[in-house]
Amino acid sequence: MSKRSYLLLTLLTSLSLFMQAQPCTNIGQTPSTAFPVCGTTTFTQLTVPLCSTNDIFVPGCSGTGDAIYQNKNPYYYKFTCYVAGTLGFVINPLAMNEDYDWQLYDITGHDPNQIFTNTSLVVIGNWAGTYGATGASAAGIAAIGCASNPADNEPTFSKMPNLIAGHEYLLMISHFTDGQSGYDLSFVGGTAVITDPLEPHLLSAKPDCDGTTLRVKMNKKMRCNSLTPAGSEFTISPAVATVISAVAANCSGGFDFDEVVLTLSAPLSNGNYQLIINAGTDGTTVLDHCDRPVPPAEQVPFVYSIPEPIFADSIGAPGCAPDEIKVYFPKRIDCSTIAGNGSNFIVNGPTAVNVISADGNCVDGFSDIITVKFSSPIFTKGNYTLTLQAATDGTPIMDECNLVLPIHSLPFRTEDTVSAEFNMAPDLGCRLNTLTFSHDGAHDVGSWHWTFNDSIHANTQSYTIVFPASSSNLVTLAVNNGVCADSVARTVVMDNEVVAKFEMPPIICPEDPLVVQNNSEGLINTWRWTFGNVGTSSLQDPTPVQFPMTNVETNYNIRLICTNSTLGCSDTLVKTLKVLDNCFIAVPTAFTPNNDGLNDFLYPNNAIKAADLDFKVFNRWGQMVFHSRDWTKKWDGKINGILQSPGVFVWMLEYTNIVTGKKHFEKGTTTLIR
Repeated sequence: MSKRSYLLLTLLTSLSLFMQAQPCTNIGQTPSTAFPVCGTTTFTQLTVPLCSTNDIFVPGCSGTGDAIYQNKNPYYYKFTCYVAGTLGFVINPLAMNEDYDWQLYDITGHDPNQIFTNTSLVVIGNWAGTYGATGASAAGIAAIGCASNPADNEPTFSKMPNLIAGHEYLLMISHFTDGQSGYDLSFVGGTAVITDPLEPHLLSAKPDCDGTTLRVKMNKKMRCNSLTPAGSEFTISPAVATVISAVAANCSGGFDFDEVVLTLSAPLSNGNYQLIINAGTDGTTVLDHCDRPVPPAEQVPFVYSIPEPIFADSIGAPGCAPDEIKVYFPKRIDCSTIAGNGSNFIVNGPTAVNVISADGNCVDGFSDIITVKFSSPIFTKGNYTLTLQAATDGTPIMDECNLVLPIHSLPFRTEDTVSAEFNMAPDLGCRLNTLTFSHDGAHDVGSWHWTFNDSIHANTQSYTIVFPASSSNLVTLAVNNGVCADSVARTVVMDNEVVAKFEMPPIICPEDPLVVQNNSEGLINTWRWTFGNVGTSSLQDPTPVQFPMTNVETNYNIRLICTNSTLGCSDTLVKTLKVLDNCFIAVPTAFTPNNDGLNDFLYPNNAIKAADLDFKVFNRWGQMVFHSRDWTKKWDGKINGILQSPGVFVWMLEYTNIVTGKKHFEKGTTTLIR
């Protein structure tokens, strides 16, 4: 039976199989209990316990045909990429007639169990039904191999993926059938480094309150099975007691630990000690996942003192406008004795501060930090005092040795919030403006960073810059007093450049007045209009001007002078107005296209008041030789650049008179003369 057919059968019988299937509970068979990987180690799984499955999304394969993908009888392996590169690995079945499938996930920043719900975590995989070795290699296929019949001999190796330094990965290996002989997993051929370069060492040792146990921290995760239950790897100097047991955190449901609790044969007395590690009864010290031991005879010092009431060490530096502070202690605090309403603490200072809650960063019921929260941020700088006291119900805070913390106070200081609002002093000119930007430096601001139009930068309290008198400029200021920061972005518009602008028709009929539209820009307080020799005006928007009717086409210069008398800036614009001799629309009966400047073109004269104009010219054979909807577009007597022979041409003209609204249709003949 092919894998595809088998998967369909699995779907049809899933309900009955669900009632009989063994859930995946063995460590290593769930994403959250994956085997930690050392890239130099070959993993040998002699058997794979059978367990029920989850559906798996396989890019390019899921949802096609009858294929259903599951993590059937899986094992998981987790690792971190320390140096970016390609990942190569080989899964070698111990019996070559078995089919193993696999899929790789990037679980950086995710719960490992999200591989069942977050399809974006998939990196690469191979689900081909072909028997034998599988994995990732340089010669592998680029796509994920989908389910197939073993006889199809589909490729079982996929292309090596590129790993990203600092990212965490999860490799799932799934056996397709329930009968299996196991496999070897080795990481070979790639350039990525997945072996932790950090060498293992003792980090610290801390005695408990009565001196009968030691809490030992390692600098990295170590293998659970390398630790002897009797703790025979550890000795104490001076030898006032011996280690009689070692219990590592997380080893009941995982593969590694970084903290172990040692039980001593007798309580410690006051004094200075060394915890020493050597080979235990298993012949080695504690090992990391690459079988690297903590160096024999390595030792770490610790001190035991009969417990006394403790005082808080310090308060973490408050940030800008703090709404909480962190209080640090030399010993762990019993979290159950911290009043959640914060009544173990009061704050005094320049402004009233109301404490509303307190909580610890609790692990196993203990924390060495308490976070005290306020009802609102502190905006005012000054020296404040935090006092520890009994809660409103009378209960005090207690440390891990059940000793009451005495009433005591700790100082802390806050700084003012700051504002980046700035001032601008302009010195305006006709074409360029000189502007000085400045900040008042209030609230102990000692750092300034100006940015002008994303290109010019300055780090002084004030800065002078030149902008065009007509421009839009983005000014940004960021300020800092060492604790608080603020930034402001403002668009500064310069519009004082005097620019004379106006709109008018270039041609008018003799009976029509001239109407001008003033579009001048800038700070203007006087206008001077000159309408040829007809008249003048000092209005910003002059009244319409009537020109004399002379029955002769005449050109007039229309001039505008704009002035800012305060700045002494002026600008002038002159345009030419053509006043026609008449606005009677007519097509001439002859024209002479000889480039002498007289009657060189054929067009409907003075059609200034014609709307929807359509002008066509035809030759003697009825062919249209010219067509225009713009009366100012004229026929030069040529067709395709070739001047036509003298003769008679027929024209047709349609238009609507924009004054009367009447539609006109005219036709006639024109003679082309050379």
